[in-house]
Amino acid sequence: MNKEFISALKEIEKEKGISIDILIEALEAALISAYKKNFSTPQSVRVVIDKDLGSIQVFAQKFIVEEVNDDRLEVSLEEAKIIDSSYDIGDVIENEVTPRDFGRIAAQTAKQVVVQRIREAERNIIFEEFSNRESDIITGVVQRIENGNIFIDFGKTEGMLPVAEQISKERYTTGERIKVYIVEVKKTNKGPQIIISRTHPGLIKRLFELEVPEIHDGTVEIKSVSREPGARSKVAVYSESDAIDAVGSCVGPKGARVQRIVDELAGEKIDIVNWDEDPKVFVANALSPSKVVEIFLEDGNNAARVVVPDNQLSLAIGKEGQNVRLAAKLTGWKIDIKSETQMEQYIEEHGGEDAFQSEGSEFTMRLAALMQEDEDIIDVFGELEEENLENEE
Repeated sequence: MNKEFISALKEIEKEKGISIDILIEALEAALISAYKKNFSTPQSVRVVIDKDLGSIQVFAQKFIVEEVNDDRLEVSLEEAKIIDSSYDIGDVIENEVTPRDFGRIAAQTAKQVVVQRIREAERNIIFEEFSNRESDIITGVVQRIENGNIFIDFGKTEGMLPVAEQISKERYTTGERIKVYIVEVKKTNKGPQIIISRTHPGLIKRLFELEVPEIHDGTVEIKSVSREPGARSKVAVYSESDAIDAVGSCVGPKGARVQRIVDELAGEKIDIVNWDEDPKVFVANALSPSKVVEIFLEDGNNAARVVVPDNQLSLAIGKEGQNVRLAAKLTGWKIDIKSETQMEQYIEEHGGEDAFQSEGSEFTMRLAALMQEDEDIIDVFGELEEENLENEE
């Protein structure tokens, strides 16, 4: 060891952010093991590195005891008193035993320790950086594909996109740039493991924050997201300002903003609806593009029975139940949909409308008047969505 080595440690401290004290402490611990291994001794030793000069000293230690069982590790109080009368039971006597060729061993050990510490420090820095970005969006490059898992390069490290977090209809190619959602960051022996997703509802939210300035600045708020990855999503938005059209802000001029998100998600359709503190209005909005005639809520069970026009029953339910399923996830209400004809039959079979209303202890009525006042209250996606629906039909 010498001053040049200490200077090198100080450079590492500046460049890598690793304290020189931590490096020296680790090096001293490693040199203790190296001394015992190379000189085959069970002795307890202490290694001291001078921070200024870089010199190394090895001190053999013996513990002062009443009765000596191993003279290589222990010394009696009587013997210790001969050296220094102030010694007492439990104290440690040290004697320098630095070998002449210990510098060579120290140099080899130092290299291993410094490399290891630098690697650990870099892993910790990466872990801290990415753990602070959990639930955030990040862009990376597809690096490789192994056993169906996609590994995305982020520059400093890589993330793993498991099969379960991939959109089934997407195909990934090496070198392709994609946006992913950071689900979890774990510490492992091989460094931080970053689990990412293309299916998480949070990805939708973050994409809207990137594309819609009103969401980014907090003027418009995303209240909830429900998603069936690769197929369809519903997003509930709200603004406290009556002057701001929350849905229109997200759709953008001629649908440009939402279309960019749709393109990023390989054509996944997105319904944007107005959130409302009134659960009846919110449930009705969530069932867009279907119109709603009446809604009965059972607050105790968080259940909603919805009546829709006969010709819109299939639209309200959606293909394989997709529309009502997404609406239920979006609102947090269990939704049962009936057509007007089905509801009339139900009422007749159960003794009139009053019997239906009293069936649940807190069933309430209805949005019929509201629907009459504004027939388009549920049609929140505009002409762009109507065109998409016509194409689907």
